[in-house]
Amino acid sequence: MQLGFIMQNWRPQISLKWKLQYRNFFKAFFPILALLTFITALLLNSSPAVIAQTARSEIRGVWLTSNDTAILGDRPKLQSALDQLSRLNFNTIYPVVWNSGYVMYPSAVAERYNIQPFVFRGLQGQDMIAEITAEAHRRGLLVVPWFEFGFMAPPTSELAMNHPDWLTQKRDGGQTSISAAGEVVWLNPFRPEVQQFITSLVVEAVSQYNVDGIQFDDHMSLPSEFGYDDFTLALYKKETKKDAPANPRDAEWLRWRANKITAFMVGLNKAVKARNPQAIFSVSPNYYDFAYNLHLQDWLAWVKQNIVDELIVQVYRSDMDSFVEQIMRPEVQETQKKIPTGIGIMAGLRNNPVPINRIKSQTRAVQNRGLGVAYFYYESLWDDAPEPVSDRQAAFQSLFSVPALRSQAQ
Repeated sequence: MQLGFIMQNWRPQISLKWKLQYRNFFKAFFPILALLTFITALLLNSSPAVIAQTARSEIRGVWLTSNDTAILGDRPKLQSALDQLSRLNFNTIYPVVWNSGYVMYPSAVAERYNIQPFVFRGLQGQDMIAEITAEAHRRGLLVVPWFEFGFMAPPTSELAMNHPDWLTQKRDGGQTSISAAGEVVWLNPFRPEVQQFITSLVVEAVSQYNVDGIQFDDHMSLPSEFGYDDFTLALYKKETKKDAPANPRDAEWLRWRANKITAFMVGLNKAVKARNPQAIFSVSPNYYDFAYNLHLQDWLAWVKQNIVDELIVQVYRSDMDSFVEQIMRPEVQETQKKIPTGIGIMAGLRNNPVPINRIKSQTRAVQNRGLGVAYFYYESLWDDAPEPVSDRQAAFQSLFSVPALRSQAQ
């Protein structure tokens, strides 16, 4: 106490002249001191603490599709793939869990709806979704399972054959359309039974596994030609006092159906958040005009209603000007101000490989606009590609030279 009293009352007597000299000295040498500090930080850049401070926060993801089953099902291959993604500073994986009317994990919900277990177990007998979740988390990767088929299913699937009343149709009575997955039918998203089925599957996946979220893509929708089944026509007549227009693109008819899908997504979000409030509710649609007018998917309304935690817009284009035009759309910029936003880039298909220079150019364009990125799909990153594996991986290393940290909270 006595020492404290002495220290508090001791003051050096400094002349005004000395103070002015000190101030001028500091002002003259401050830029040099700042430069030395910056150089020191660069020299220390290899330390984890500095990396953590300089790392960007952005989506760097990749979809693992049914084409990647050989990797998902083999423990050594899976571990090697995740090691490689981690080394190259990826931070998110989107493994498929709903494809062709079947889930890729043991599902009590599917059995309850008379869909026989169609479980992809690994070569070592493991539950593949549990395995990939645990192994990815060990490497600091987020795991967001992907409900790829949404309301879509093959006409020969047990789902379509056991529940024909769940299907919707076109005005001419046709029930199928041609998609990238071939000929498909569409579950009627306006029927309560269909809504309950999809919701139950999604909640089951979020509950059964320690995943970081759930993702829905452009198939959580309905082609605008559909909706002319008896159930939907009667519901529209009841609510609007009008018959459904013959033109499937009639503005009011489009809006009514799109609003119904939006209402379902609001309820689906609530069901997911009730089970896991921190789960990332991710959506990966097509660009907005296409999504709304051709697939009744008003994803911008979903963003505005705060039910989307992450948006990845699929922009699978070879023309660079067209690609840049889409990633600069106002709805993308609007969403970017609210939530983590990324662009889906085509890394290649088995029958249509994509050169690494195009991938680099598109990725740089995305990064320059502060957007994240996700690639479709894993094997086409470097294994099924026109250039050597080493060249492809070196390119991704240059694109992602420092880590981009992510968490559910972001």
